[in-house]
Amino acid sequence: MIVDLRSVLHAPRHFNFTLEGDWWQGNGEDDQVLGLDGPVEATLSISKAGAEYVLEGRLSGTIRLRCDRCLEPYPRDLKCDFRLCQTSGPSESEPSEVELSEEDLAVDFVTEEQIDLDGIFREQIYLSLPMKSLCREDCLGLCPVCGADLNKVKCECQPEKGHPGFSKLRDLRFKGV
Repeated sequence: MIVDLRSVLHAPRHFNFTLEGDWWQGNGEDDQVLGLDGPVEATLSISKAGAEYVLEGRLSGTIRLRCDRCLEPYPRDLKCDFRLCQTSGPSESEPSEVELSEEDLAVDFVTEEQIDLDGIFREQIYLSLPMKSLCREDCLGLCPVCGADLNKVKCECQPEKGHPGFSKLRDLRFKGV
């Protein structure tokens, strides 16, 4: 979804999008987000403030994630509000190395007179993810010995006692003096 910024010069523009399930394109099979679990509604307002474009939006719907403990997919509600500033890139006369302030980190650069909203929406979905993604709070995860999903089966494996960092010390035997 490309928006031409030249149409935002005089008045703010408002957009409403519905992102369907086939819209999501992940980063491979190891991706935390597996896709959309139904349509995701996206609203966006773009306005011009001096040399910057201000994007204010909201994403709401359901996404499919992979649990960090048991690796099973599960649905998670998505509700995120965002506000971004975009400006044209630094000019050629500016030095190549400049220290950025905290406010500069919230600004993205526009290289042309248009913005690709797909990348912005995808970035906001990733930023809305929790640090640890769990299908449920009491998820038991996988057995460290056989790899069985402990939420589904009770395995008979005996996990090794002690910290795994000291496993080599267990094999060390002292010879009698």
